[in-house]
This record gives sequence, C-alpha cells and structure tokens, in this order.
Amino acid sequence: MYITPSPQLSNSFHADPSKNVAGKRIYQVWRGSNRFFCGGRLIFGPDVRSLLVTLVLIIGPVSVFCVFVGRHLWRDYDGGIVIMIVAVLHTFVVLVLLLLTSGRDPGIIPRNAHPPEPEDEINSPSDWSGGQTPKLKLPRTKDVVVNGVTVKIKYCDTCMLYRPPRCSHCSICNNCVERFDHHCPWVGQCIGRRNYPYFFLFVFSTTLLCFFVFAMCVLRIKKLMEGDPPHTVWKALQRSPASAFLMAYAFLATWFVGGLTMFHMYLIGTNQTTYENFRYRYDNKANPYNEGVFRNFKLVLCNGIPPSKNKFRSKVQLEAPSISVPTVQSRESVDILSPNRKAIDEIEMGDKSAWSTLVGAEAYQDLHARNSTNGAGNKILKHGYEDAFAEALGGEGSRGGGLRVPVAGPNR
Repeated sequence: MYITPSPQLSNSFHADPSKNVAGKRIYQVWRGSNRFFCGGRLIFGPDVRSLLVTLVLIIGPVSVFCVFVGRHLWRDYDGGIVIMIVAVLHTFVVLVLLLLTSGRDPGIIPRNAHPPEPEDEINSPSDWSGGQTPKLKLPRTKDVVVNGVTVKIKYCDTCMLYRPPRCSHCSICNNCVERFDHHCPWVGQCIGRRNYPYFFLFVFSTTLLCFFVFAMCVLRIKKLMEGDPPHTVWKALQRSPASAFLMAYAFLATWFVGGLTMFHMYLIGTNQTTYENFRYRYDNKANPYNEGVFRNFKLVLCNGIPPSKNKFRSKVQLEAPSISVPTVQSRESVDILSPNRKAIDEIEMGDKSAWSTLVGAEAYQDLHARNSTNGAGNKILKHGYEDAFAEALGGEGSRGGGLRVPVAGPNR
C-alpha cells in the first residue's frame, strides 16, 4: 500500500515583502479559490452560491409537505404526529450531511514553497555547454508501486509537488485534492477523501427522503379516495394539488439522486472514484485499490476521516529570506557549472580586474584606490594581489563591524 508522504507545514508562506501579511491567518492569504466563513472554520468552493439552490430544493418541498400534506395525515391517522416528526428529523439529518460535505476541507494537499529537488544529478559534460548552467527539468511523471501494481503520479506545476496516487488538481478550486472524486456544483465543493463518506450519505439520505415524501403523498390520496363520499384518483388529486405536485417532484428527484446513489454504490464496491471511472477506466487493466466488495465499503465508509493537512486559522509564518554571502574560492573548490567560472579562469591567468566580477565593481574600485594611496603595490608584488585583497577586506570588516568575507587564495 502506498503511503502519502508527509507534506510541508501549511502555515509557512513565501509572501511578497511589499505585502503586509504579518499577523494574518492562513485562510486570509489562501492561494486557492476557496471561500471561507466563520473565521476560517468553514471552507467552501468558489461556487458556494449554488449551495443556496440545493437548500431551496430540499427545504421548499419539505415545507410544502408539512403544511399541506403532513398536517392532514396527522389528523386522519392515530399517531400521525410520527409522520411529521420523521419528516422534520430526516430533513435535519440531510441538511447536516450537506453542511459536512460542503463546509469542510475535502483533503487539500498543502502547496510546496519550492519545487522538489531533482533526483538525478548531472554527471556528464554532454548535459551542458558553453559554460552556462543547464536547466534541470523535473520529470512530468513518476512510477510508484501500489499493491504490486505500478501507478504513474504526475507533477503539479501550480502546487509544485508530485501528486500522491488518486490525487488530482481541481481547476475550479485551484487545489490538489487527495482521492479526488469530482467537483460537485450542487454542494459547491470538491469531493475528496475527507468528505466523500458524508457526500454518499447525503445523496443516500436524500433518496430515502424522496421515497418517504412520495409514499406519504400516496397515503394522502388513498385516504381521499376512501372518504365520504369516495373520490376517483383524478378527483383526489384535485382535492390535494400539493400531493400531486410533491409526487411528481419526488418521482423526478428520485431518478436523479437515486441514480447517483446506485452509481456511487458501484464505485464504492469496486473502490473507484468518479474521476478514475470516467478518465482511466479499469475495464482492461487491474485496479490496484480493489480489495473486494465488503472490504471496499469498510475502507471508504468506515475507515474514519483523516485530520486535515491545513491549519486555516493558524497565523502566517513567513520564511526568513536567505542571505547569500559572496565568497572568493580557489579553482578546485568552484563547481564546474558555476556562472563565475570564467572570472576564476581570468584571475588565474593574471587578470586582476576580474576580481570585480566576483566581489562587485564598487568593492573592487574602493580596494584598488586604497591600495594605490597607501602604497599597497609592493604588497601586491610580494604576496600576490589575492592576499592583499583578503587582508584589506578583512581589516575593513573588522574595523567597520561588517560582514567578513572568507577568501581563499589560489593553490601554489
């Protein structure tokens, strides 16, 4: 079984120094397209407004049922109050599952601050030419073994990481999501490892709610047909237009959410995701994640929800910028791919002005002027220009309290 490597800290950012992000929280400087509410406690996709449509489609029909159908069933049957209680509680469960699906981290993989280091080193001169540093390109894919089957993982340019198996980058939320299933516009969120069980339970419970409403409306029509005087089906539907509307609505909704429930039961039984089923298909090749129907259901629905890899409410921790210290090194200690190789060669050939390339023109001119004024020319002839440079620069650093630059003279 492939184990997802531990990500880098998600509260460390490379921020633009010109932008003041000190004291802000992660969700306030989040690079994805997500929308945050309640101080970063709830995270939604950028299309969170579509969630309002889903709420209306659920709460609206249930409200019509309670007012125009359930009220009569409560009066016509002994214990009819149970019908109202079941309808309200069932709707409440559906709404809670909807919130758990749409308002939580679906399994976002934290972005890297830098691209990963290339694994293969350049060992042959054929990899570079002209003394210029070659451009190291990361391979677009890598091979990993999952349950004895080789699986390719891809590199994500946006998140600067190799996606774990079954992970994909959502173009809508602009995040890499672990065990990515799909982006659902009805809940306004990606469906991934951390909210897929809630999504399935939401769809399944909504299907049961449709069955319940349809059955109770049929019971209401049946009661009208058996009344005094009795009515035909058509007359009963005219007497209770709300029942006719809800029966038609529940019938159409059952085809949608019921079909979705059956499809995801198939996916869980074969341990696939919607993305894998539409994109890759395991018809002609082995599915490395399939461990049998019962174990697949246990892994997907009963294996627990892993903790989020992101701490959205944590304070931003800016990484300290790295300070590069210029050093003058011998020919042997300079990497063969160094951009200063030409300057090193010129120094060894006796061109003293090449020092300006390594230490900067301003520092070189200041040193040359002080040597000329103080009669340091004899010292140059006696000890070499490099020793005079090291002594003068070292003395300047000790007197002024500045940064001492280590200098190594050429091998003699």
